[in-house]
Amino acid sequence: MRYRLAFIAGLALGYVLGTRAGRERYEQLKKSARQVAQNPAVRNTAETAAQQGREFAGKAYHAVSEKVGDHVPDSVSQRVRSLRERTGTGEDDWGTSNT
Repeated sequence: MRYRLAFIAGLALGYVLGTRAGRERYEQLKKSARQVAQNPAVRNTAETAAQQGREFAGKAYHAVSEKVGDHVPDSVSQRVRSLRERTGTGEDDWGTSNT
């Protein structure tokens, strides 16, 4: 109950401060976030992290499938296959490229 009250109080405080800051501050934060997201270094880092995550997921899948054998659900197998096929494409879900 204490955590719920703290969450609601934080939500209310954020709303009040947000409405006082107004639209101008919101637009300023939005512009800053867009500039950071479009920075080539940030995009490359995000793509590298995504690629390493896909590789790690593939290795983890193989390690688990060796231990459990054919008990891996088909939905998991299909998802891993689709991720492997997508690795060669030029874009990911966020619109970043592999450049």
